[in-house]
Amino acid sequence: MEQGFNLDQKDHEILELLQDNSRQGLEQIAAMLGMERQEVENRIKELEEKRIIVKYNSLINWERAGKEVVSAVIEVKVSPQRGAGFDKLAERIYRFPEVKAVYLMSGRYDFSVLVEGTNMKDVAFFVGTKLATIDNVISTATHFVLKKFKQEGVILEDKEEDRRLVISP
Repeated sequence: MEQGFNLDQKDHEILELLQDNSRQGLEQIAAMLGMERQEVENRIKELEEKRIIVKYNSLINWERAGKEVVSAVIEVKVSPQRGAGFDKLAERIYRFPEVKAVYLMSGRYDFSVLVEGTNMKDVAFFVGTKLATIDNVISTATHFVLKKFKQEGVILEDKEEDRRLVISP
């Protein structure tokens, strides 16, 4: 287990602001936190060097953009490798480009693997020919995502409230 770095309250506030909207400018963050722009820039650079900030992402609603993307959550049961535990198996799994996330889980299965493909056949092919054939993988169970309502804390299809007055006869 990795040891956390000693971050102060300002570091945490910067991280929360960036997680909410990574496009915020340094000036805006500095103004919101009552800090100098250069201090914010230095702190962000240090957070990046320590790999606390790993990547800046955009959340895209691909369905609205007209691109076909099929997502699946795959439960993977494994037999851990002697001397390496789950880490080596997780590394084998997360190296595939189809894999978007891998989580070690408690409960009935060991890994939860998020996979994306262009169609269900691609995902099924990946599971059957690449994932299930890895040594020490005991079983898999694939669950296709039918619709995404909320992702990374963001509601994807926020319905506008109907503000018309109801008229009854």
